[in-house]
Amino acid sequence: MSDTTSQLASTAYQSALQVIEGVEPRIAGAIRSELTDQRESLKLIASENYASPAVLLTMGNWLSDKYAEGTVGHRFYAGCQNVDTVESVAAEHARELFGAEYAYAQPHSGIDANLVAFWSILAHRVETPALAEAGVKSMNDLDEDAWEVLRKKFGEQRMLGMSLDAGGHLTHGFRPNISGKMFHQRSYGTDPETQLLDYDAVAAQAREFKPLILIAGYSAYPRRVNFAKMREIADEVGATLMVDMAHFAGLVAGKVFTGDEDPVPHAHVVTTTTHKSLRGPRGGLVLATEEYAPSVDRGCPMVLGGPLSHMMAAKAVALAEARTPEFQTYAQAVADNAKALAEGFTSRGATLVTGGTDNHLVLVDVSAYGLTGRQAESALLEAGVVTNRNSVPNDPNGAWYTSGVRLGTPALTSRGFAAADFDRVAELIVDVLSQTTPAPTKSGAPGKAKHILADGVADRVRAASAEMLQTHPLYPGLEL
Repeated sequence: MSDTTSQLASTAYQSALQVIEGVEPRIAGAIRSELTDQRESLKLIASENYASPAVLLTMGNWLSDKYAEGTVGHRFYAGCQNVDTVESVAAEHARELFGAEYAYAQPHSGIDANLVAFWSILAHRVETPALAEAGVKSMNDLDEDAWEVLRKKFGEQRMLGMSLDAGGHLTHGFRPNISGKMFHQRSYGTDPETQLLDYDAVAAQAREFKPLILIAGYSAYPRRVNFAKMREIADEVGATLMVDMAHFAGLVAGKVFTGDEDPVPHAHVVTTTTHKSLRGPRGGLVLATEEYAPSVDRGCPMVLGGPLSHMMAAKAVALAEARTPEFQTYAQAVADNAKALAEGFTSRGATLVTGGTDNHLVLVDVSAYGLTGRQAESALLEAGVVTNRNSVPNDPNGAWYTSGVRLGTPALTSRGFAAADFDRVAELIVDVLSQTTPAPTKSGAPGKAKHILADGVADRVRAASAEMLQTHPLYPGLEL
């Protein structure tokens, strides 16, 4: 931020917090404490970042007070002309940034975006042919017998997505999630030896299962995906290719992922969040080809309630920021820093899933230290390093305790951390993990939940972290 921007932001936040304090001082205190906590910790959660003051300030305004169900120019409430402007600008920036034919800015989150995509694909691929077969133009014209037929057709559809332990997401067909209940689902994994995607194996599984939807994308797979190959697989079996790029959207926007690694030219439908590596507000987007646009436009009221107009405004600001050369520089630094972090681990003997990374995240297998992911996560937090535990392929500890810790570079890169800093971060993390042991259970056996960190380690790591954090301040010049 420039000095002028910092001064303006400081004045804005000081004034806002004073107003909040007059109503509920505990909330104002929590907001101040959150900024302090984020400034004083090494934030390595791969799904988190720091939005700009412009994005943050855009969220707090009277657009929040407006109902606007429907789409641009076709609302179910009067007086939505300003919301139309906001949504149009957000969609325009999304289309231009990603080279998409169509963009839908209303989803409140990534899961909402995926639900919109699922139902849009069902509507396009199942509902429309079923209505034609029934000889009617609208679902409103169906009698109860026809509705029963349609519901059966909806319920018999199949989805094939990446398994959770291989790096997929809950919404890619995980059975306890709504996606695993909406569809007959199967999951594809990774090669047992290399832990990399095996496209031939995915193709063979798709030929046998014949899914309506083939999902690509990940939340904990530390490699790039060839989306051209995934589209070939989808086309061969007649599936719709849907890509969830929530984690790596910033690398697509920043032109780090291009050609076959850019999902937008290859997928029928692409979903994403607007935070994470895209560095915007918490929310979602759906991108699609023109043929799917009419179905996606029904996201509200099909799946969503009233759109959050203030959040769409913040998305527009973040997407405008992502269209700058500075963002491309940032995105490349995110990928470069992830490589430096991975190399820092491997040079110190740590075990990484797939042996490294070529995106924004690193997945450390902490079983080599005799720990579960939960123990490692807790020990690192004690030392001021914020991470999250994560499953590894064929994880013996399951999805709760896990055997891995997932680390991402987007947030600290936003603070200005460079390759040498991330090598130092790897050194500090290995220091913590190598001096942590499982706390015994009541029976005396090593437990899976609690940990024991050797004396002095937390203080030493916090002190070393503080030196780096002071060199790379968060929101420099912003005073509360």
